[in-house]
Amino acid sequence: MSWPGTFKMAECGASGSGSSGDSLDKSITLPPDEIFRNLENAKRFAIDIGGSLTKLAYYSTVQHKVAKVRSFDHSGKDTECDHEPPYEISVQEEITARLHFIKFENTYIEACLDFIKDHLVNTETKVIQATGGGAYKFKDLIEEKLQLKVDKEDVMTCLIKGCNFVLKNIPHEAFVYQKDADPEFRFQTNHPHIFPYLLVNIGSGVSIVKVETEDRFEWVGGSSIGGGTFWGLGALLTKTKKFDELLQLASRGQHSNVDMLVRDVYGGAHQTLGLSGNLIASSFGKSATADQEFSKEDMAKSLLHMISNDIGQLACLHARLHSLDRVYFGGFFIRGHPVTMRTITYSINFFSKGEVQALFLRHEGYLGAIGAFLKGAEQDNPNQYSWGENYAGSSGLMSTSPELGPAQRARSGTFDLLEMDRLERPLVNLPLLLDPPSYVPDTVDLTDDALARKYWLTCFEEALDGVVKRAVASQPDSADAAERAEKFRQKYWNKLQTLRQQPFAYGTLTVRSLLDTREHCLNEFNFPDPYSKVKQRENGVALRCFPRVVRSLDALGWEERQLALVKGLLAGNVFDWGAKAVSDVLESDPHFGFEEAKRKLQERPWLVDSYSKWLQRLKGPPHKCALIFADNSGIDIILGVFPFVRELLLRGTEVILACNSGPALNDVTHSESLIVAERIAGMDPVVHSALQEERLLLVQTGSSSPCLDLSRLDKGLAALVRERGADLVVIEGMGRAVHTNYHAALRCESLKLAVVKNAWLAERLGGRLFSVIFKYEVPAE
Repeated sequence: MSWPGTFKMAECGASGSGSSGDSLDKSITLPPDEIFRNLENAKRFAIDIGGSLTKLAYYSTVQHKVAKVRSFDHSGKDTECDHEPPYEISVQEEITARLHFIKFENTYIEACLDFIKDHLVNTETKVIQATGGGAYKFKDLIEEKLQLKVDKEDVMTCLIKGCNFVLKNIPHEAFVYQKDADPEFRFQTNHPHIFPYLLVNIGSGVSIVKVETEDRFEWVGGSSIGGGTFWGLGALLTKTKKFDELLQLASRGQHSNVDMLVRDVYGGAHQTLGLSGNLIASSFGKSATADQEFSKEDMAKSLLHMISNDIGQLACLHARLHSLDRVYFGGFFIRGHPVTMRTITYSINFFSKGEVQALFLRHEGYLGAIGAFLKGAEQDNPNQYSWGENYAGSSGLMSTSPELGPAQRARSGTFDLLEMDRLERPLVNLPLLLDPPSYVPDTVDLTDDALARKYWLTCFEEALDGVVKRAVASQPDSADAAERAEKFRQKYWNKLQTLRQQPFAYGTLTVRSLLDTREHCLNEFNFPDPYSKVKQRENGVALRCFPRVVRSLDALGWEERQLALVKGLLAGNVFDWGAKAVSDVLESDPHFGFEEAKRKLQERPWLVDSYSKWLQRLKGPPHKCALIFADNSGIDIILGVFPFVRELLLRGTEVILACNSGPALNDVTHSESLIVAERIAGMDPVVHSALQEERLLLVQTGSSSPCLDLSRLDKGLAALVRERGADLVVIEGMGRAVHTNYHAALRCESLKLAVVKNAWLAERLGGRLFSVIFKYEVPAE
């Protein structure tokens, strides 16, 4: 078939072409090069072809701009009087790795292959890994079009490799389906140890596989009664040949018109047996005795319940036999359809009495393609890296509720996308988490909280003009900065509208995910660090103030100094360009500084005030090692955090200072912190000797977010925390200590402190703008 000028891509992407609903109406028309992105730099391919859907995977190298900082040579100069910037900024090109996964209907396979062939430039391979039944059917076509040899991979091996990959790398991958909840998807926080689990793949039949490790799994059971049975018997009963139309019929049916229920057999006596009268006693039981015609809808619903209950009971028995409580369901029978997820969930809950959980996957349709790709890329060892979902280039999960529209409006010609970026270093749990499996980074789930969701989505929409203005201003010498900024605006605006309609599109919706999506969209259009010059200027100003601030602190008595240090930390935290209440002040009053920020702070007692308890602790023995997560550049890190660090060092406490690996808003990055520390060391012998003797260590978090996920931290940081025996964690800032980690339970003492710079949030917490949170926690014995 010929390639049309544009294609429809669902912005919030349902799971598979069979998804029902008005998705064509909600889809976005995209040219092919925006679907097969960065194809000219594609290096390796894999493909998974099912009965109706093709899933293509490829690896590409992505060239994008990054802001680099480098220290000037300040030897022999008076730093305090030096009005030069503390470092220089240069924008450089950097190459990173990205995985692309695209899902489309088999109808388009030839046109897609033609487009790929015409745009392949730098591929490094002569082979394409292929899996799925269609790998045989389309083998000759693929080899002819792409001039790549098809290397067929085992379907089950690919599914399991793909499942392991998404469970390890996408935090909100798995969800439970709750029929009457709003929304119906409830995402699970990733368990740090994903094994063992049961994978139930429902295709034409059913395969049940126990997965024990990355490479060890075994087929433990199955059934010939699966999706093919539902489709085949459904076609015979209803004369409906299309799978999705059959599901539509089932969604409108009443199975009790066809099924014999417990109350039909026992009457009122069922209560003495401890059974619900609504339980199915016999599937299709009424059809043998009733002298009537049954509707297609009722027969389809009865058939769906019969198949689902059988699969659910079988899966439950195998889970119990192997002592497993996590069962993941996949296959074309599931494919994101609420009616199938609802019946499977009910069956599992009923037969296990709630002890076994039915789990579904956001990217279930991609598992085979991901696994096939990983098989072909084994020499590159992709599993040694951590990967992160790129929200800017990914479709999301879409509710496919049958009530949204008739089956004939299902998405014909829509494309779903998933992109994963390779992170520089592996990410692991913070070893100090009290119970990693139960750790939830985010304080508020906006998916659940409709009022908070409406507020924050509006807040991010209203902030968009300011972000665009800041992005353009950060690149004054770029001729196309304004054009790129407008593209960023449109892309992020579209994401926000998607999330208004489908808040679960990218997993649990939180303030953190809204911030991260914005950063991904900025990077997409080559705005790697819009605040780089702001940070450079503010770091320079703060460095010139550092000696005076330290002298005034040193002149205070011990107890007075401890309070002054804490107030300095809090005042520094006011300088957050991500908070509109602050950015408005900073833009209108360029002379607003450290002392002015102190006057903005709430007077004690603070909104959350554990200071007296903290002061008592300081009168005891010093901590062995403190891990401090820093927030903003400028006054925050230099006049707030470093004097606090210096006091800890003087007490005999080692300090690990952790800063973002990459830029986000005006947060200090690791590379900036190194230069700042070097400059401070030139002015202060305490910091100088601590750096020399490695009692002060500066490390990167592995994150480029204004928030903090303690389950995804740089592996080197985690190793250092263990090695130094950290017994105090300090988390600073609204993003890291309020939006995230406010309820985080640690195995050691912790300080969570922030100034609440959002009036709505302050009011919700029972305070007012610039209220103070100072939360000192000691773990229970």
